[in-house]
Amino acid sequence: MKKRKSPSITKRESKTLYLTTEEEKILNRESGEAAATAMRLLVTMGEIFDADRLIPIISAQISGISYKTIGDAGLEFIQDFSRLGAKTSVYASMNPAGMDLDHWKEIGIPEDFAINQKKIISALNEIGVKSTCTCTPYLLERIPNYGDHLAWAESSAVIYANSVLGAMTNREGGPIALASAIIGKTPLYGFHIKNNRRPTLSIDVQCELKNELDFSLLGFYIGKKASEEIPFINLPTNLINNTCLKALGAAMATSGGQAIYHIKDITPESKDFKEDKLKEKITVERYELNKTKESLSQELDPDIVFIGCPHCNIEEIEEISKISRETRLVRKLYVCTSRHVWKTANSKGYIDEIEKAGGRVVKDTCMVVTPLERMGISRVLTNSSKAANYLPTLCKSKVYLRDLKGCMKYAIDGN
Repeated sequence: MKKRKSPSITKRESKTLYLTTEEEKILNRESGEAAATAMRLLVTMGEIFDADRLIPIISAQISGISYKTIGDAGLEFIQDFSRLGAKTSVYASMNPAGMDLDHWKEIGIPEDFAINQKKIISALNEIGVKSTCTCTPYLLERIPNYGDHLAWAESSAVIYANSVLGAMTNREGGPIALASAIIGKTPLYGFHIKNNRRPTLSIDVQCELKNELDFSLLGFYIGKKASEEIPFINLPTNLINNTCLKALGAAMATSGGQAIYHIKDITPESKDFKEDKLKEKITVERYELNKTKESLSQELDPDIVFIGCPHCNIEEIEEISKISRETRLVRKLYVCTSRHVWKTANSKGYIDEIEKAGGRVVKDTCMVVTPLERMGISRVLTNSSKAANYLPTLCKSKVYLRDLKGCMKYAIDGN
């Protein structure tokens, strides 16, 4: 070990990453093999991205917990951490599972799938990860504040946290997010550094955005057109709410991998940057949104209406409830949300309204990570560009896109 750089920070011999004395002890197995393994993962990641040190985080969010997506290898990785005695040191939540943990039989999940999914949840619980099973951790009780450092893995949650909340997180892989949950720290690089959050591209939207699907299509178009850029967006609409911002970011992260965007006078960091200093500019007309929809959607007779990718917030469930009131659905409707939002919606009577009409509000899972192909579902109607992108490959499903009201109209009258 080389000479101390400061009273509390030491430098590793061959790399630029500095560790405190306590962190070196963890790396040297003085806190057990599980913590040492987690620290090795963080050190390796930090060295790859030239981080100079680790920083504390307030929460971690672990993706890749559906048995559909991680299979036996992922299950074994998580169980190995659990067997080594790994324990979280900060609040840690998990992404959607491949099924509703309470009602998996009712929605047609095969038993062998359910058994393995429960093993994944159990191993994560033993480590200390909460069974939140949602891609919207920003809707849970512990909402990050401006400037908080996180280690989140779900792409749609990362872009929402960075953009809408002004919190700071990179788009972590599931194993790295789990390692951060155990150590309570993450390498200082990427979007944890203010200067790296600066916009690099101006987006001038010259058409009115009328609903959440328009925002979703806009996000998908921006991501596809300007992959990995940080957009500064001008929007000519007053229809800007958390539902629309959720849809915008989720689609952008899907098609372009973005982890942050800025909207003039809306997102908290937009005031920190000067748009006129951006040399590149993209103009978006209604034509581009229509073409984007055509690329993702095809008119068909769906097996099911799926709403909730990302998971529905309480406002969306309230709207679905109002539309469902005193009617009877003629098509199957699944609404996906978190346990936390489900509990609130249930207390307000929204769940009863939807289920009286013949719909189902599903907790813990999402259409993208559910084994739809084993459930006999091959044609899906949804309002999510993210789902429309992933369903054909992950679930072998064809997709038809409509906005939420259009989805509900189909569920009610079949047209």
